[in-house]
Amino acid sequence: MFENLSEKLQRTFKNLRGQGTISEENIGEALREIRLALLEADVNLDVVKELIEHIRAKAVGQDVLTALSPTEQVIKIVRDELITLLGKDTARFKFASQPPTVILMAGLQGSGKTTTSGKLAAWLQKGGHRPMLVSVDVYRPAAREQLKIVANTVKAKIYEGEEHGDPAATPLVLRLAKEARREAIISGCDVLIVDTAGRLALDADLMSEMQQLKSLLNPQEILFVADAMTGQDAVRSADEFHKKLALTGSVLTKMDGDARGGAALSIRHVTGQPVKFIGTGEKPDAFEPFHPDRIVGRILGMGDIMTLIEHAEEKLDRKQSADFAKKALSGDGFSLEDFRDQLRQIKKLGSMQSILKMLPSVGPFQGLQAAAGQVDDGQLTRVESIINSMTTKERANHEIISGSRRKRIAKGSGTSVQEVNQLLRQYAQMRKMFKTVGKGGNLQRRMMGTMAGLRGPGR
Repeated sequence: MFENLSEKLQRTFKNLRGQGTISEENIGEALREIRLALLEADVNLDVVKELIEHIRAKAVGQDVLTALSPTEQVIKIVRDELITLLGKDTARFKFASQPPTVILMAGLQGSGKTTTSGKLAAWLQKGGHRPMLVSVDVYRPAAREQLKIVANTVKAKIYEGEEHGDPAATPLVLRLAKEARREAIISGCDVLIVDTAGRLALDADLMSEMQQLKSLLNPQEILFVADAMTGQDAVRSADEFHKKLALTGSVLTKMDGDARGGAALSIRHVTGQPVKFIGTGEKPDAFEPFHPDRIVGRILGMGDIMTLIEHAEEKLDRKQSADFAKKALSGDGFSLEDFRDQLRQIKKLGSMQSILKMLPSVGPFQGLQAAAGQVDDGQLTRVESIINSMTTKERANHEIISGSRRKRIAKGSGTSVQEVNQLLRQYAQMRKMFKTVGKGGNLQRRMMGTMAGLRGPGR
């Protein structure tokens, strides 16, 4: 999401470090570069102006110009101002003192509102809540059926209701919402998520309907779902929705895409309300609370180790990982079967690119993200297929895999002998690498070489 912005900011800081001393002149040049990087990332112009002025006011102070590490001081100022822009703390989710808590989902058509409603239900379930979903979109064909499919996927309750009986659409919408709240109380559901009709553009009639829903349900949360790929359009729409409905927060979808990220940096400033969640993929669990400090860490190349650790704790088998580490660092090393099991663990965390983007792009991790861009995630699947085509004895002792065995394994896995040979070389390198680390050695250089091998033949 923030790749281009991150690269430009890091280049600016590198140029600043190259100066013998820090002066008002070269800080001014750095601020111009930062301003240009933000505008190219599609950040709102007013937001950029205010942010740059805040940075300038602090960066040209004597405490910075006379500091022992003025460049680091400037980087810290940029970091602090970006965190302030996004909201210093992770936004809290409001719950009703008397259940059910009502969450009204708002947004333009195609922003991912229905999918986000399901993801939010899944997130609430992990926290011990019992959410119920209801769609009041009676305009778009199959909209209510779509939410039913989403609810079944995340195993959440859904109120379907009946569409017939009302001559006009808005009374039907209000009836469905009222019935759903009553059903949530009867069923013991403590949260009701209301998926509303999407809008191709800001529509006066539909906005009036939203206001009536708000009046009827008195929701604790009114969340604006914004497609991060749409940039300033999402920001303008959020501003209009906030004026009509008084939003309590927003959810940014498609944060795993290649958009420039301007919406993420603008939407809170324009509405005055926090970004509460981000969607990072298609799967139900690709949804997480928005942590301003972690997002800024990604933008500035400082990584997001905390989120990576949380993902690992949630999805990985801790005992299996500990057993693997003990084997890998010992003199005996690990088998191909152990290697396959760890590949399966890694795949639970997502793509290699998404994992490595959470690591810092400086220090011992420098260069890993660039190498990750060349990794073919399909290669991990091919590696697993190759190992699956081996016998138990071959997986336990790779040295017995002769030429004829390699041909059989290639045929059984639908790959080539070249790919089997490549896997065995990488496996041998990794065994050696871990043994070296166990004795104390250079991990980064060896990791780079191993990752290069995952690009696949001819890449």
